[in-house]
Amino acid sequence: MASYRKFAYVYDELMEDMPYPDWIRFARTAWERCGMPRTVVDLGCGTGSIAIPLVNSGFEVTGIDLSADMLSVARRKMESTPQGVRLFREGSVRWVQQDMREWNTPEPVDSVISFCDCLNYLLEEEDLVRTFRRTYEGLKPGGSFLFDVHHPNTLIRYEEEQPFIWDDLNVSYMWTCERDAYRNEIEHHLTIFAREEESGPGLYRRFEETHVQRAYDPKWMKSELLKCGFKDVTCYADFEWVEAEDDAARLFFVAIK
Repeated sequence: MASYRKFAYVYDELMEDMPYPDWIRFARTAWERCGMPRTVVDLGCGTGSIAIPLVNSGFEVTGIDLSADMLSVARRKMESTPQGVRLFREGSVRWVQQDMREWNTPEPVDSVISFCDCLNYLLEEEDLVRTFRRTYEGLKPGGSFLFDVHHPNTLIRYEEEQPFIWDDLNVSYMWTCERDAYRNEIEHHLTIFAREEESGPGLYRRFEETHVQRAYDPKWMKSELLKCGFKDVTCYADFEWVEAEDDAARLFFVAIK
């Protein structure tokens, strides 16, 4: 599993074009259909780009991530406004460093979300099943588990379309991919150049990141969710409430306990 270090501090700049409002919209629509929660766990919450808007909207959120650096950034973002400080003091948000395969909260929660392909970082089938099982145990009866993953074909497209280049004033990167077709696993190699203002104009710090993801057969995933005890499992495509086909980039699962 990935444990972000230096990457955490440039993550928001690199991800500023990610469709965070669409993930939140998908979650809200799912909750309108299957029950609006009060308590939510965000597995793989990263820097809080989904958790924080949910907290500001009135939900009680526990953000869980393996990376202490990511959580540190999330905490600073949350506490950068008077409202964020108040909500943190009131207990509306908790930031917890845990492994998603073994996460826990003091009490069962109403909903668990995990977006931005976090579960693709689980590289063995048994790890994914452990996360499914632990999530089932951590939900109240009738609770919902919402998550997205890459479609297996998405990793093929990554390999075909590489390399990826991003050039910006504050941060730039070169991104290449190497796919293991047998495991349908892909290794992302990133060379990142981050501007260091404190060191003077025009100076950049270079660092390397390697991240590995694996994609799984959606039919197998649905079967494993049902084996864990989820009574209703559906799969949709690309933020829309339509059946997922092979041309989908992201698969969105909605599982009800």
